[in-house]
Amino acid sequence: MKIRFPLVTAPAISAAALADQIARRRTFAIISHPDAGKTTLTEKLLLYGGAIHQAGSVKARKAQKHATSDWMALEQERGISVTSSVLQFEYHGYNVNLLDTPGHADFGEDTFRTLVAADSVVMLLDNRKGVEERTRQLFDVCRRRRMPIFTVVNKCDRVGEDPLKLVSDVEAELGIIAVAAHWPIHMSDATHGTMFRGVYDRRRKRAFLFARDERHGADKVATTALELDGPSDPTLLEALGNTDEALQAVEKLAHDIELLDMAGHEFDPAAIASGEMTPVYFASALTNFGVEPFLEDFLPLAPAPVGRDSNAGRIEPSGEAFTGFVFKVQANMDPRHRDRVAFLRVCSGRYAAGLEVTHVRTGKNFKLAPPQQFLGRERAFAEEALPGDVVGVHDRGNLRIGDTLAAPGAPKAESGKLLEYVGIPRFAPQHFARILSKDPLRRKALDKGLRELSDEGAAQAFFAESMMGPVPIVGAVGMLQFDVMVHRLENEYGAPCTLEMMPYRFPRWVTGPEAAIRRLGEAQDLTLLSDSKDQLVLVFRDEWRLRWATEKAAEQGLTFHTEAP
Repeated sequence: MKIRFPLVTAPAISAAALADQIARRRTFAIISHPDAGKTTLTEKLLLYGGAIHQAGSVKARKAQKHATSDWMALEQERGISVTSSVLQFEYHGYNVNLLDTPGHADFGEDTFRTLVAADSVVMLLDNRKGVEERTRQLFDVCRRRRMPIFTVVNKCDRVGEDPLKLVSDVEAELGIIAVAAHWPIHMSDATHGTMFRGVYDRRRKRAFLFARDERHGADKVATTALELDGPSDPTLLEALGNTDEALQAVEKLAHDIELLDMAGHEFDPAAIASGEMTPVYFASALTNFGVEPFLEDFLPLAPAPVGRDSNAGRIEPSGEAFTGFVFKVQANMDPRHRDRVAFLRVCSGRYAAGLEVTHVRTGKNFKLAPPQQFLGRERAFAEEALPGDVVGVHDRGNLRIGDTLAAPGAPKAESGKLLEYVGIPRFAPQHFARILSKDPLRRKALDKGLRELSDEGAAQAFFAESMMGPVPIVGAVGMLQFDVMVHRLENEYGAPCTLEMMPYRFPRWVTGPEAAIRRLGEAQDLTLLSDSKDQLVLVFRDEWRLRWATEKAAEQGLTFHTEAP
């Protein structure tokens, strides 16, 4: 498959030209409940962005290719997304950074961290189900960050809820003003029943009609664009075939648009930018119907890179000194080289190869390698990256999720240290399991895999002391993470293993005199572990025991932390 990456050059340019390049960046994430079609929409956006020439499917037949964003073998086998993907392409002068996130709640921590790197969000709904539980959870996260949210009602190629009800439900259930930017055009057919024939652009009074083919959405769909005087324009009726069914479709469209004009809200770009209003679009990602009209309307409305909060105040993209933060670490993207990549959101300045930066957490300085741009697993080197870009940094095990990189001249916190970005969530595991190796000779490979996957955030590795040496234990937020961990340990590290579930639910990292920590760890129903960084952790079966230990800890000068200090 031939892949095109937008390459940026690094000659000296004026401040105005740099500001113009930053203004062309769009960095957004797609969120949805599982099975709403998120990965399929991602694939079709890549198709229309020219990044791929033929779209794959989530569950591919033997003769088909898999979705670009689902690059892991496990994702292709199960037809689900288990890790966030970064995909970059150019479209009509915009440099697009698309962040595809897992839909399943068990991988929520990866999704939440990825949302921190995005400037706006596309919220995908199933046209039969509307707003679902996982959608509500992710919407609340975006709402708290006042992110612009763009709603796409997907799967309109099949009969679903009435579009008016879907728009009303978005307002009622999520508490946000919803305005229909596009409206579906459905027409009955004696052979196929009710068909999704196109969408009507309310602001521009333009209709897009789609032609069905036998390619099942693998290629761009043939589209006819009509400039109209309104939904009742005879031009639309003629384009639909000038039949009784076409007349009914036009009358239904005109009726719905009249209701929206009378009772709906005015389209307000300022309210969209502030996260108070969401424009609603209708599409079928499977057939490509409505995808390109959405993309062409979305990109001009989506925000350019916005400022980020740090312990030195808000950092704007226009800042001269380079700064950025790591929101994801991925090991073994190329299994042949066992490499490890840290995904960095550039927040200010220019990332250029050879630039000396400070790893703020450790205080160490190093020179940046050329930034890597991504399309799923595929990558290419660029000469520079600008605010809004998400790039890969080759990592030898030094970078962690949440780390800040900053060049000399970057703002400093009150402590005198270089700034650190804040608001990157961390999550304590809620489930624990003992790792049992199937091959004792692969113990070193097992330990290495646990350390690297723990740094990735796929799950967290712990170790319990025993007479036979450290016993590996893994903690996860969701149960599916255990399946991913076991699969990757076997397939990426050659360390086959099984899991034995443990009854613990509440971990607390402990700081203070080590002797006092170990005495407390000997109490009944408490277990003392160490994490992959050798920090001590107590795990508890229930909240009663946790409260008892918290009181005892205070008496002995110990401090409990809900996340690694």
